[in-house]
Amino acid sequence: MRIKIAVGACLLAITLAWQAALPPELGIFPLVDAQGAATGWWQLRQQALYLSGLWSIGLMALAMVLALRLPWLERPLGGMDQVYRLHKWAGISAALTAILHWGADESSDWIKGLWGRAGRPARDAVLPWLTDARGLAKDLGEMAFYLLLAMVAITLLTRLLAYKPWRFLHRAMPLVFLALTLHTVALMPLTFWTLPLGLLMGTLLALGSLAAVWSLAGWIGRARSHTGRIHAVQVLGDGGAAAPIEVICALPASWPSHRAGQFAFVRFDAWEGAHPFTIASAPGSLGTNAQGEQLLRLVIKPLGDYTRTLGRRLQAGQRVDIEGPYGRFDGRGRRRRQQVWVAGGVGITPFLALLEARQPGATPAPSKLQPVQMHYCTRDAATDPLLPRLRTLCAQAQPPVTLTVHGDAQGQRLRPQDLEATPGPLDIWFCGPQGLGDALHAHASGTRPWRLHRESFAMR
Repeated sequence: MRIKIAVGACLLAITLAWQAALPPELGIFPLVDAQGAATGWWQLRQQALYLSGLWSIGLMALAMVLALRLPWLERPLGGMDQVYRLHKWAGISAALTAILHWGADESSDWIKGLWGRAGRPARDAVLPWLTDARGLAKDLGEMAFYLLLAMVAITLLTRLLAYKPWRFLHRAMPLVFLALTLHTVALMPLTFWTLPLGLLMGTLLALGSLAAVWSLAGWIGRARSHTGRIHAVQVLGDGGAAAPIEVICALPASWPSHRAGQFAFVRFDAWEGAHPFTIASAPGSLGTNAQGEQLLRLVIKPLGDYTRTLGRRLQAGQRVDIEGPYGRFDGRGRRRRQQVWVAGGVGITPFLALLEARQPGATPAPSKLQPVQMHYCTRDAATDPLLPRLRTLCAQAQPPVTLTVHGDAQGQRLRPQDLEATPGPLDIWFCGPQGLGDALHAHASGTRPWRLHRESFAMR
């Protein structure tokens, strides 16, 4: 809902500012006058061209700013994972409105074919020093448009491209934005630069351009990056190809610690880039190493091309770069609501940290926490390597955490209806497979007095 509100608010602000800049009499109606001139159609095309272009570049500017991973955006949007979801949908919306912009531009052939050029308005005046740049701006805009569509298509069809080549291709997005900024500045009518539209678009273009340059320089997240070493690596369970990997990292004194439930962008290989991984330990729960460096735990399941190789590539002493911490998945809610935690597969990792923070002697001591009903969904409860530790943590947690295990192999698959056994309004904290999350979301969106907090790591 927050994402829809943010995208809608951006479009509404641009629309209202555009409307305030329109002349009192547009002359759109009638669309075709008595002499057969399509004056109204030409005016309608022109304003549709302008508005769709403003929408597209405004949403792209929003996406560029969101890509900076600004921590202060986490509170209003509900966490850095939601910031990235908004970044993704702002980019998709920018591509859709760019298609509208392209369609409005191409509609001139249709109008000419039916009614001719009669009634077509003259070109609007633009900024004087950019009058000679119209041709270049149009060519750049067209090339950037096709690149934008290609990048968004590849992002949506994630199976078409592995993460590494997608990452390098996505790094070109700031260049696309800068090209479209020149296109906008050179072709936006001079009258649009007056208040309030000029102030709004000037601010968006300036912030987006600054974000683009910041990204191209490689400065995103630099202030929150810390270089550590791998303290220990262990393959859990039977050691098979699907077994999760536990990585203990030793971090320098600059690491600001974290809150249980948060995640970090972790880079083991400079060429691969950073991937988001949940921190699977509470702050201070692992203590320090012999050098006094803070230790934290990552539990990584081999789900993709990159993570499948980590078990044989990682070793103690190897460098690791960690950026963060990020996230607001704290497992807390309102007092009048029952707290329910639902984890699926490797989605158990934030809950391991939350449970460690509830253990006797935890630092800082747990405060203002509530009892929890926890549901853990696993393929096979008999062989799950994380389940014994999970049972121990739940048994010792204060306030208490009541655990229910749902093993697919045992015929115990969780259904959203199963949560109705917990009386009263619910705060549901979910991390796990998208299918289960979608089912919970659909159920919570009905008549149930539920609030769903969903951690999302689909960041492309």
